[in-house]
Amino acid sequence: MKYQIMGTTMPAVEIQFDRPGESVYTQSGGMTWMTDGVQMSTNAKGGLMKGLGRMFAGESMFMATYTAEHAGSRIAFASTVPGEIYALDVGATGGMICQKGAFLCAEETVNLNVTFSKKLSAGMFGGEGFVLQDISGTGMAFLEVDGDLVCRYLEPGEVLKVDTGNVVAFERTVAYEVEMIRGLGNIFFGGEGLFLTKLVGPGRVIIQTQNVAEFAGRIARFIPTSGK
Repeated sequence: MKYQIMGTTMPAVEIQFDRPGESVYTQSGGMTWMTDGVQMSTNAKGGLMKGLGRMFAGESMFMATYTAEHAGSRIAFASTVPGEIYALDVGATGGMICQKGAFLCAEETVNLNVTFSKKLSAGMFGGEGFVLQDISGTGMAFLEVDGDLVCRYLEPGEVLKVDTGNVVAFERTVAYEVEMIRGLGNIFFGGEGLFLTKLVGPGRVIIQTQNVAEFAGRIARFIPTSGK
């Protein structure tokens, strides 16, 4: 399998199959274009319970699998908001923990499972939600990044505090929790919300410069309501 990431503002990843039987999967409705020679099948990948788990993680209950009927056939998956696409070699990195909505597509040999935040506070208040996505196995997976991508490697014990919703993914060696901003003045007038995501090394962290939920909230203030 070969791939090419194309575009800058609204990028897409185009995958070319090397041989018949190769396949990739995505959430339902994730495909953008494909050539002849690609067969589509839709199912609750991994069974009903895994499908329900994906719903809690912000993905579709049903996944679409695309299988090559002959070598050279191609298929593409595009981002849903302006940003970047991050290519993750799952086998080489040992997989990562991702925020909900980050998964775009992956080879059939990649596993996508639901994992729960170790601390309840992280699930209740973190921008990534109580359930996260665990990507494991072997092969390539592609993650959707909102805005620009920033990759940081944290040394053992090094702390990085991130605004909620701006964490894309992190290695399993990175500790994850949410802490409240200190000081009444900061809470009421700081404009940054009540909580920050705290990441503690060692390990690699992928950050996005855009928080779509926050951006949508700002846009919503300018949408006229009925009767005005």
